Amino acid sequence: MSALFVTPLVVFLIFVAPLWLLLHYRSKRKVASGLSSEELEQLKTLAERAESVQQRVKTLEKILDAEAPNWRRNHG
Repeated sequence: MSALFVTPLVVFLIFVAPLWLLLHYRSKRKVASGLSSEELEQLKTLAERAESVQQRVKTLEKILDAEAPNWRRNHG
């Protein structure tokens, strides 16, 4: 009965556990290293686009407020 328990445990400790630890700490190191220069540039571009879209939405809301004052009440 004990061999039934020991064999899978040995297989786990020899093969699975080291691979699991290797992948775990490799992912932790990647997260800790931060953003690459390419990712940082992409983040800046996306932030600029978000600001542009936000400005457009504000402009559209002003136009709608002037032309249809009750639009907010009708459309949440």
